[in-house]
Amino acid sequence: MVSKLLFLASVSVASIALGGQADAQVDRIAGEDAQQQAGAPQDPVADEIVVTGVRASIVGALNRRRESTQIVDSIVAEDVGKLPDNNVVEALQRVTGIQVTDRGQGEAAGIQIRGLPDALTTLNGRNIFTAAGQSFSLQDVSANLIQRVDVYKTRAADQIETGLAGQVDVVTRRPFDFKGFAVSALARGIYDQEADKINPNAALLISDRWETGIGDMGLLVNGSYTRSKFRTMSTTAGAFVPFATLNPPAGTGLTGFQRIFPAATDPKTGAFLSGPGVGDWQVGTEAGLPTAAGSTMKVNGITTPYWLSRDAVFSSDLYGKRERPSANAAFQWAPNSSSVYTAEVFYSGFRGETYNSLQFSFVDFWANPQAPTLYDGTNIVKSRVANSVYGFNSGDYTRSQTDSFVYALNGKWDMGSRGGIVADLAYQTSKYKTAFFAMRTDRVANKITTDFNAGGGIPSYHFDNDAALADPKVWNVAQLYDNANRDKGSAFTAMLDGHYGWDEGFLRQIKAGFRFDDRKASSDIRTADAGNLGRPLSSLPAGASFTNSGFFEGRGDVPTSWVTANGYYNYAHADEIRKLYGLKTSDQLTMTRVFDVEEKTTAAYVQADGELTIFGRALNLQAGVRYVAVDTDAVFVDRFNNGAISRASPGSDRFLPSFTARYEILPNLRARFNYGQTLRRPNFGDINPNYSLTGDLTNVGYGSGSAGTAGLQPTTSKNYDAALEWYFGRNSAITVTGFRRDIQGLVVPVSQLEFIPNNGIVAGATNNFVISRPANASNGVLKGLEVGLTYFPTYLPSFLDGLGFQGSLTVLDSSQNVPIYNNSGKQIGEQQSGFFGVSDFSYNATLAYDHGPIGARLSYVYRNAWQVRNEARLFANPLGVWRRAEASLDLQLTARITNRLGLTFDAVNLTRTKQQEYYRFGNVGDKDRFNLGTVLIPRTFAIGARYSFN
Repeated sequence: MVSKLLFLASVSVASIALGGQADAQVDRIAGEDAQQQAGAPQDPVADEIVVTGVRASIVGALNRRRESTQIVDSIVAEDVGKLPDNNVVEALQRVTGIQVTDRGQGEAAGIQIRGLPDALTTLNGRNIFTAAGQSFSLQDVSANLIQRVDVYKTRAADQIETGLAGQVDVVTRRPFDFKGFAVSALARGIYDQEADKINPNAALLISDRWETGIGDMGLLVNGSYTRSKFRTMSTTAGAFVPFATLNPPAGTGLTGFQRIFPAATDPKTGAFLSGPGVGDWQVGTEAGLPTAAGSTMKVNGITTPYWLSRDAVFSSDLYGKRERPSANAAFQWAPNSSSVYTAEVFYSGFRGETYNSLQFSFVDFWANPQAPTLYDGTNIVKSRVANSVYGFNSGDYTRSQTDSFVYALNGKWDMGSRGGIVADLAYQTSKYKTAFFAMRTDRVANKITTDFNAGGGIPSYHFDNDAALADPKVWNVAQLYDNANRDKGSAFTAMLDGHYGWDEGFLRQIKAGFRFDDRKASSDIRTADAGNLGRPLSSLPAGASFTNSGFFEGRGDVPTSWVTANGYYNYAHADEIRKLYGLKTSDQLTMTRVFDVEEKTTAAYVQADGELTIFGRALNLQAGVRYVAVDTDAVFVDRFNNGAISRASPGSDRFLPSFTARYEILPNLRARFNYGQTLRRPNFGDINPNYSLTGDLTNVGYGSGSAGTAGLQPTTSKNYDAALEWYFGRNSAITVTGFRRDIQGLVVPVSQLEFIPNNGIVAGATNNFVISRPANASNGVLKGLEVGLTYFPTYLPSFLDGLGFQGSLTVLDSSQNVPIYNNSGKQIGEQQSGFFGVSDFSYNATLAYDHGPIGARLSYVYRNAWQVRNEARLFANPLGVWRRAEASLDLQLTARITNRLGLTFDAVNLTRTKQQEYYRFGNVGDKDRFNLGTVLIPRTFAIGARYSFN
C-alpha cells in the first residue's frame, strides 16, 4: 500500500508543479468570505486576524457565527478548492450538533441536525433537490467546489420555510471573490483498504476579472471529478422466531425443535384459530415474545414451552463504484458601483453501480434435532446445529445515474446608501434512473453449525462442507428480478427582496420579499420477476458466475468464499438471461407512470430590525412573519388495478412568525434568543397511494408492503433557541446553546392487512399483505444542549504557535407519542418513544496545528447508541432496531512546499470502526443476546497535491 501511495504522490506533485514557480501568496483575512454573504455586515471586524490554512478555516467559521443574526455554524474552506474532506457530508460531521447517519458504503451518507434528518438544502440560498425528492443528496456535492457551508440552526422570516432540522446552505465561488486572475488545481489519490483500490479525486478552478468600458466583469469555471471503488462486507444473525423444545407436549402436533408458525386469526374477532403445529402468538409485537426460561404459548390448545432462535444467518459482500462529475460556472458584471449582475450554472452528476454477492442460509429446519446452547436464565438460543437447511445465494446488480442542473440569474441594486433590491430567477432540472437485475441460486445443505454471537456481536457459522459454497455445480438457478425506476423533477423559482435602513433610532431596517416556486415531479417504474430456471449454475455460459474471496478479512468466523450469479455479466447480457426465463426483452420493455405532481408555492414576508441600548450595550432585535401557500395537484396510477387513476390536492397555507434578540452583555459576551416556526412537507412518495409489495418470504401467511397517504399534511414545529457566547480571544470562543422543538403532526406508520390480487409477486406469492401507510398521528418534543469550544492559545512557545482545539458536545432528549395499531388498522394503544436517529449524547474533538508550512487536524467524532428504525412486523423479536455507539478518528495533513504548491495526506477511520445493529424496544433487548448485523466500515488513506495562484 505504501508503495502505491508514494508513486501516486510523485505523479501528483510532478503534474501540478509544471504550473510554474510560486510568488508570495497574499495572506487572507479569516472570515473575509463570510462578509460577502447577504445579511452579514460589510465592515471588517476589529478583532479579525490575518491567518491562513487550517487556522483560517476554523477562525473563519467562528467569525461567521459571531457576526450573524441567526445561530449559524459553518465549515469554511482552508483555501481555494479545499474543504478538509471528500464531500460536504463528511465535512459537516465536525459541526456542533450534527450527527452522521450512515457510513456503511465507504462514505458518510447523510446528516441529522440536532437529531432531525430533514434539513433544507440550498445552493447559494436557492432550494435544490434531487429528481422527485424534496431534498438534495449533499454527498453528491464535491468539497472541491465549495467556498463555505453554513448550517442555520434558527430561522428568520426571509429564509425558506421548510426543514424542521434547519438549513444547510452550500456557497460556491464567484469571480468577484478574487481581486484578479486566480487558478487552483487539486489532484488526490484515495486508497480504500477494504477494496484495495486507489481512487482519483481531481479539481480545477480558473477565474479572472477585468475592468472594461462598461464596468467590471468576471468569469469563473470550476470543475471536479471523483471516483470511488469500494467494498462493503457485512454478516448478520437473522430475526427471532419460536421453536419447540426437544420434547414438546403430546397433542401439539410438534416434533422436536420444530419451528412454531403463528396461528391464523379470525378476521372479525381476532381470536386465534388453533391447530396442530401452529401457536397462538402474534408476529411483530413491540417487545417480541417473552424471553424468560420456561416461557410458554398455546399450541393446538396445549400449554407449550418454546425456545427463541434465529431464522437465518447471512453475509453480504458488496462491490461498488461511484463517479461524481460536477462543475459550476459564474459570470459577474458590475456596470457601476451600485449594481451587480450574476449568471451562473451548477451541475452535479452521479454514476453508481453495485454488485452485492449475498450468501443466505436458513437455520430454522428441524430434521434430526440436536440440543442447542441457551443463554443462561433465558429461552434464547445462542448456538445450534440445523440439518437439511435451505439456502440461497444472490447476485444483485444495481446501476444508477443522476444529473442535476441549476441555472440562475441574479441582480443586486443599491438604492442609495440605505436601501437595496435583490432579484433572483432560477430554473433547475434533475433526473434519476436506476436498474436492478438479480439472479438467485439455491440448494439444500446437509448441516450448518452456528453461534449467533461468537463475540462482539458477530455471528459464527460454517457448513459441513464450506467448499461446496464455491462450487457452481451444486447451486440451482432460481428466481430472477428485473426492475427499473425513472424519476424526474424540475422547478422554476422567482424571488424578489428589498430592504431600507436607518442609522439612528429604534427601527434600523425594514425588509420584505416574495418567492414563487413551480415544482414538477414524475416517477415511472417497471418490474418483472420469474421463478426457478431449474438448471445448475455451472450450465450457464462462462463468465456468468462469480466467486469472491477474503470475505470479512478474518474479523469474523464465517465462510470467506462463495459463488453467485455474476451481476456484471447478467446485466451486460440481460436479454439473453430474460429469454432463458421467458421474459420480455429490452425492445419490448416499457415503463409505467406512477405519479405526476405539480406543486406551486407562493410565499411573502416582512421583517424588521431594531436596536435599543440597555445599560450602555446594544440590544439588536429582529422580528418578522412569513406567509406561505402551497397548492399541490397530483395524479397517481395504480399498476395493480389496471392503471386506475386517482387524484389528490393536499394544499395548505400558514403564517410563520419569527423573532430574534441579540444582546451584548459585555464587549466579548453575547446572548441570543430565537423563536420561529418551520414545517416539513410530505415527500411526493409519501402521498402516493400506490403499493410497493414484498412476498411472504418467511412463511407467516402474508407479505408486506407500503403505500402513501394522499391527504398527508405538513409537519410543523415551534422552535426555541437560547445561546450564550463568550469570545474570550481574537480566535477563541465558548458557545452554549439550549433549544427546544415542539413538533405537531409527526408522521408514523399505520399498518393494515389488505387483500391485493393480481399483484405479480413470484417469490413468496400471496394475495395478503400488511401494508404500512404514513399518517400525521404523533406529536413530539425534542430538546437539548450544545456546547462548543474553539481555542487557539497565544502563550505557547514559538514552535507550538498555531496549536489549537475545536470541539463540541451535544446532549439530546426526545419524546413522541406513537400509536399502536393491530393488523386491522385499529389503534389498540399508545406508547412514548424517542425519535428515530437521535443519539442522546455526541461529541467531536479536533486538535489543530498551523505553523509555518505545516497544517494538521486530528479529529475524533463520537455518537452514542440510537434507534435506527422499527423492523417489519413479521417476527418474534423486539421491534426496534438500534445501532451501537460509533466513533471515527480522522487525520489531515498539509505541507506547503511553496506558497502556491502544497502536499496533502488524509486518513479516515483510523480505528477501523464497525457499524453494528441490535434489537431493542423499551427495556427488552441488548447488543449481546439480541445482536443483528455487523458492517465493516472502510479505512481510507489519501495523498495529493494542491496548487493555487490568487
